Amino acid sequence: MARILLGTVICSLFVAARCMYSASDDVVTLTSANFQREVVQSDSLWLVEFYAPWCGHCQRLTPDWKKAATALKGIVKLGAVDCDQHKDMAPQFGVRGFPTIKIFGANKNRPEDYQGARSSDAIVEGALNALRSLVKDRLGGRGGGGGGYDSGKQQRSAGGKKEVIELTDDNFDRQVLNSDDVWLVEFFAPWCGHCKNLEPEWAAAAVEVAEQTKGKVKLGAVDATVHQGLASRYGIRGFPTIKIFQKGEEPVDYEGGRTKADIVARALDLFSENAPPPEIREILNEDIVKKTCEEHQLCIVAVLPHILDTGASGRNSYLEVMLKMADKYKKKMWGWLWTEAGAQLDMETSLGIGGFGYPAMAAVNARKMKFALLKGSFSEQGINEFLRELSFGRGSTSPVGGGAIPKINTVEPWDGKDGELPVEDDIDLSDVDLDDIDKDEL
Repeated sequence: MARILLGTVICSLFVAARCMYSASDDVVTLTSANFQREVVQSDSLWLVEFYAPWCGHCQRLTPDWKKAATALKGIVKLGAVDCDQHKDMAPQFGVRGFPTIKIFGANKNRPEDYQGARSSDAIVEGALNALRSLVKDRLGGRGGGGGGYDSGKQQRSAGGKKEVIELTDDNFDRQVLNSDDVWLVEFFAPWCGHCKNLEPEWAAAAVEVAEQTKGKVKLGAVDATVHQGLASRYGIRGFPTIKIFQKGEEPVDYEGGRTKADIVARALDLFSENAPPPEIREILNEDIVKKTCEEHQLCIVAVLPHILDTGASGRNSYLEVMLKMADKYKKKMWGWLWTEAGAQLDMETSLGIGGFGYPAMAAVNARKMKFALLKGSFSEQGINEFLRELSFGRGSTSPVGGGAIPKINTVEPWDGKDGELPVEDDIDLSDVDLDDIDKDEL
C-alpha cells in the first residue's frame, strides 16, 4: 500500500511538473505549430518564457510568471514554450539555458533578451518599459512588423521598384509556374538565423537582377511557416532553401553562394541560357543609336564595307560573325549596331574609324563618352579577344570626338540584296557631225 501511495505521489509530481501552465492561466501556451501565428504575426508585445519542465528555476518562476500575466492581461501578452516537447524552438531563438525570457517587440524575428529579475513585479516593470519603447518607436515612424521581407509584403527600393516578390499558396502557380520568366525562390522561416543573414543579400540582388535582365529573371520569397502547402509540395526540409523555376521544367535546387554577387551571377547565367541573342540593329536614324547606346553599358558599333565591295553574301558573313559574338557575350547585356561605310561619316570620324579600313568595330561607353577600337581582325577570334579584354576592364580607350553622340543621318534600311551600280545615261551622238569636229580636239 505504501508503494502504491509513493508511486501516486511521484506520478502526481511528474504531471504537475509537465503541466506548469494550463488553459485556466493567463499565460498562453505556445508551440511549434502556433508560434508563428500567435507571436510573429501579431502586433502585440510578447514576453515569452522558454522552459523545461524538469528545470528547478523554471518551476520556481512559474507562480510569478502567472501573476505577471494576469496583471498585464490585455496590455502585454505572456507566453511559455515547453522546449522538451517542442525541441526545435530553443535553437531557433538561441536559447541555451532554462528559463530564458525573450521580448518580442517591434521586430518579432529579432527578439531581445529580458535581463531583469524573475519576480512578478520586475517582470511587469520590464514589460511596461518595453511597451513604452515600442509605442515611442511607432510614434517616430519606426514601427516594425514581423520582419522577413516586410512581414510578407513586397520590399521596395528607394525608387519604388519591386525587389523581392512575396509568394503565397494563392499566387504561386499564377506568378511562377505559369510565367515565361525564370524565378529564383527562397523558402524561409522568419525565426531562421541563416534566413535573416540572407535577407539583405537577397533583396539587393533582386534589384540588380531586375535591372540587368529587364525583369526576365525574378526573385521571390515564400514564408514556409505560413504557406506550409508550398513547403510540403517542394519538399522543403531546411531554411533557407532556394529553388530555380523555369517554365515547363522541374524545379532544381540553387547550389551557389549566398552573397549578392553570387546570386546575381547565377541569375545572369540563367538569363543568358534562356535569352535569345541580342538584335544586331542597322543604324537608320538618331533614335536607334540613342536608345541602343544609352540603355546599355557598352554599345558595339561595326562599320561594314560598302555593299558594292562585298555583295550580299559578304555582308551577311560579317553580320553572322557579329551575331555569334553577340550570343557569346549576351550575358553582358551590350547593344549591337552596324552601318555601311560612308553612311555615317560623322560617327566614323568621332570614333576614329577609317584609318584601319573596313570592316571596323568600336565599343562605345555612352555614359563616359569613351570608346575602344578593334585593332585585330574582324573575325570570331579577333572580336572575341577584343571583347574579352573589354569585359575584364582592359584595353586602351579614347574620348568620343566632340564629347557627345555625333550627328546621325537618316537612311533607308538595307534590302538584303546585292548592290547595283548607278545607271549611266546613254549619250545619243546620232545628230553630231563628226566631220565638223576638229580632229585636234579628239
